[in-house]
Amino acid sequence: MKKATLFAAACALFLGAQSLSAQETVQEVTFVSDPTQGVLVNRMKDNWFITAEGGADFWVAPLGIHRQISDRFSPAASFYVGKWFSPVFGGRVGFSYLGLKGLADGSEWIGTLQGEPLIDNRYTKTRFNEFGPVFDLMINLTNWWCGYRPGRVYNATLYAGAGAYFTFVKDYDAKGESHGYKYGHDDIMALRAGLINTFNLSKHFALSIDLRATGLSALKNEQANMINWNHKSVVLQGFLGLTYKFNNTEWNAPIVPVFPEPENCDALRARLAAADARIADLEAQLKDCLNRPVETVEVNNGPLATIYYPIGVSRLSRENQRVVKAIAHVMTQDTSKKYTVTGWADNYTGTDNINIRLRKNRAEGVAKLLKANGVADSQLNVTTNNGNLSDLGEKCVALDRAVTIEEAK
Repeated sequence: MKKATLFAAACALFLGAQSLSAQETVQEVTFVSDPTQGVLVNRMKDNWFITAEGGADFWVAPLGIHRQISDRFSPAASFYVGKWFSPVFGGRVGFSYLGLKGLADGSEWIGTLQGEPLIDNRYTKTRFNEFGPVFDLMINLTNWWCGYRPGRVYNATLYAGAGAYFTFVKDYDAKGESHGYKYGHDDIMALRAGLINTFNLSKHFALSIDLRATGLSALKNEQANMINWNHKSVVLQGFLGLTYKFNNTEWNAPIVPVFPEPENCDALRARLAAADARIADLEAQLKDCLNRPVETVEVNNGPLATIYYPIGVSRLSRENQRVVKAIAHVMTQDTSKKYTVTGWADNYTGTDNINIRLRKNRAEGVAKLLKANGVADSQLNVTTNNGNLSDLGEKCVALDRAVTIEEAK
């Protein structure tokens, strides 16, 4: 009972130590937000922004080719309020200003820059100030193609939108004196598209380079009717902008588990491979051994029995009588078998006459007892041998004083 109790206690201590060791080696799983698994929709008040930008535009109109290129650039500006609804899609609305420099076909026009000579004796310089509301739908190409990543410095945003512009021109009287600007009764529809290159300075501030093309189409244009101005044209624009982002500027990502790197098991793999090779080699050896032909060994059976005598004695002792009776029982089981009974004596002691008599008496004494126990006389061949039975030397003469009983071949 005490041994069993001690054994149980030892097992409990061993298992406890193994469990503690396993707990120490297990590394904890951590949980982090992973934007590659998608993003979560933020609150409505998050991801708003305002942008102010200023730059220049270049009016591409058929009559403009007659004016010097360096004299066709005009200032432009915009102000927007927008929101990103996801890392990819957003929108903005705002107010835009265009200054357009071109040419009019005619020498007398209320918008002519007074005092300027005619170009090619035909075209008059013109300038329009366009103001109007605009809106755009935006796609963040960087987040779309490369996946959302917080803290990214550069983002490329493609956008397209529309707007409406109202034209203002200088108000000249009959004497050519300017009285400020007046509404020119021009209503223009605009379609626009562009690419914004944004460089994040911090979570809330960013610089941008906005490259845009705006198509203009006059819906109501008194100036065009007066001076044969082209109703449809394109404006190329470039802006440098500053953006401020409100509230939360990033996007929450799903929380996923991060599992520790697995332990380097190359050494164990090498040991396992070596063990597998050793097992394969042993299996091959075993297979060869099992397939090896069995050698037939011819066993030389000794005599059925050997009965030993003391020196100078030919009479059977009681123990030897019991042995001879047992041998007789074996012989009578198959009377077809014949046996040779041979008497022996050592040649190291006594005279030849004594030894001859001992050999004969010993063999005949055994044969007589066999016959008395049922062995047929025809089964026996009684003889003597003048040599030594074992011939192992004088120290082993006791092995030479015997009678052997062998099955005749």
